[in-house]
Order: sequence, then C-alpha cells, then structure tokens
Amino acid sequence: MTTEHRADVLVCGASFAGLAVARELAGAGADVLVVDRYEIGARATSACAAPTPWLHAMGVAGAIRRELPAMTFTTPHGTVRYRLPWSWSSFDYRELCQLLWAQCGEARFERATVSGRGGGAVASDRGPLSAPLVVDAMGWRRVLTEPHHQPHDAPLSRGLEVHPEAQGDGDALDVWVERSLVRRGYGWRVPAGAEARIGVGSYDPHQHVRRPTDALAARVDAPAVRYQGNWFPHRLRTATDGDVLYVGDSAGHCFPLSGEGIRTAFYFGIAAGRELRGVLAGAKTRERAFADYAAFHDAHAAAFRRALRLQRLVPALPPRVLALLLRALSPQPLVDRAFGWYLEQAHPRFAQATPASA
Repeated sequence: MTTEHRADVLVCGASFAGLAVARELAGAGADVLVVDRYEIGARATSACAAPTPWLHAMGVAGAIRRELPAMTFTTPHGTVRYRLPWSWSSFDYRELCQLLWAQCGEARFERATVSGRGGGAVASDRGPLSAPLVVDAMGWRRVLTEPHHQPHDAPLSRGLEVHPEAQGDGDALDVWVERSLVRRGYGWRVPAGAEARIGVGSYDPHQHVRRPTDALAARVDAPAVRYQGNWFPHRLRTATDGDVLYVGDSAGHCFPLSGEGIRTAFYFGIAAGRELRGVLAGAKTRERAFADYAAFHDAHAAAFRRALRLQRLVPALPPRVLALLLRALSPQPLVDRAFGWYLEQAHPRFAQATPASA
C-alpha cells in the first residue's frame, strides 16, 4: 500500500454528503482523502434543487440558477399554488460541488471505484485504501456494508428526469400527483434558468418511470432529451456499523414523501464531520464519536417515520379527497406552519452552529 492510499480520514463519495464531511474537516490538521469514481461534480445524481437558505448557509449561492418562492400541486381535480415561507433554488450541480470542494482546505482527491471492505482496508480499483476514520457517502448502494442495497427488494424509490432547453421560465416548483401518471409517486418540473428539469419518481421500485417521464414532458410541451435517473432511499438505515460512518443516501438520509436528499446530505454530513473533528482533536474517542453520531441520526427517526407514513397514505387517498386536502392547506398560515415544520427537520441554522451548540 502506498503512502498516497493512507490517510487520517477516508471519505468515499464526493457528492453533497461526502463534500460536506470534508468541508467540516478543513483546518483540522488532518490528512483527509476523498475518493470517487468520477471527478468532482462530473456526474449529477439529482434534480438539483434545495432550500435556498441552505445554499446560502453552505456558501454555494453562486451555483443558483433560479429561485423558486412557490410550489404548485396538480391532481386530476385541479391545481393549487402555495407561497412558501422559504424558497427552493435550482442550481448547477458541477458548480456547486466545486464550490464545496474549494472550502475543503487541504483535503486530497483521487478517482477510485470502491467495491467494499476487506483485510482491514477499503477495497478499490486503485488498491486498498486505509484510514482509522472511514465515511461511506457513496449513495443508496451502501457499498461498505453487507449486504448492499439492491433493487428491487430494498426500501428504494426510483426517479428519472429530462433536461429540455429553453424551459426555464416560472417561479414555482411544480408537482403532479396523479395515478394516471404514476401509481405511487409524483412528477415534477423544476425551472433552472436555461433549462427545466422534468421528471417522475415512483415509491415502488418495481415500477419503471421512462414512459410517465416522457408523458409529463409531452404534457408541458417539452422535448424528452438528456435523461438522468437514479435510485434514492425512503427509509433510514443505521448510521454506523462500528467501523464506518454512513452519511447521505447510504444512511437513508433522503426524506420520505418528497424524496429530498440534498439538504439532509449537508446536514448529516456536517454532523459526521464535527464528530470526526472531535476525534482528530483528541476530544473524543472514535467509539464515543461514532456513538454520538448514531444518537444524532436516531433522534430524527420520528420525523422520517412520519414522512414515510404520509408517503404510504397519499397514494391511497381518493384523488378528490387529496385535491380537497391540498385546497384546505392553502391558507397562508397553514402553508407557513407545514413548510416551517418541514424545514425545521434539518434547518440551515445547523450549518452555522458551533459543534458545542449544535
């Protein structure tokens, strides 16, 4: 094993969660090695929209392409529009990742495809990678544990979207909840400046989403071009197995019902990074830090369970009942309360909090 393949902290995965961990370790005086099979920012894995306050809190507002202060929800019985107490913003994936990486201090990056663990090290196509502190931020496959997540038997949703040009107008994140489009799931359109991101997500991993994605694009008069798809979890998994910290989709940090995973990747990545920083500073043992991170993760389980119950309930509601409920929630005080609760589950103030106060 070469010196280049040893580090104090090994972060496997260079998207939102992994970069949030590395960012939190900047200035810690540690050798942090980040590995990914692709160059940083080279392969987008999401619809690339997040709460605007989080993008400002993470210092990546320069990647914003369109701020969206509203949401619309369409059912077979009409459309309702909500003015949110905070806004979404679409952003450029590559630029955001590069802005995060610029905040990661002296961390090193190498391209490597990680395949698992063995012999006390992380196995990769670049040879074994070794560190006393290891983070799996590689997404839903949860590569560093056994058994890996595998469709179609894991608690996974699936999504696909297209990126037509010249469809970037509008100030709302649009959502469709229609069984004729997708039996258990939803469609979306996210304006993003020079393009739109139009797609469909299914809570049922057995249901293919190519046809409904094409149908939604046709409905809004957009060409179905530049496809991008991925799986995403809808149930929390354990945050550590004793040797590895799991962050982002590998820990199930994708919020059920909405399928939103960017801000939670930031949120839990920061929490994991702070625990590792405590170990590097000698303030905690590795065992204590891992236990504290697991407790932090578990403290959010009730909110994730509530969202998962809603994920199961909403597709079961008669469409007319769902339309009535959406209209009933449209008064501004109710919108503010519902979306305030939603943001509170991983609030951007956490990004500015000190480890002691967080």
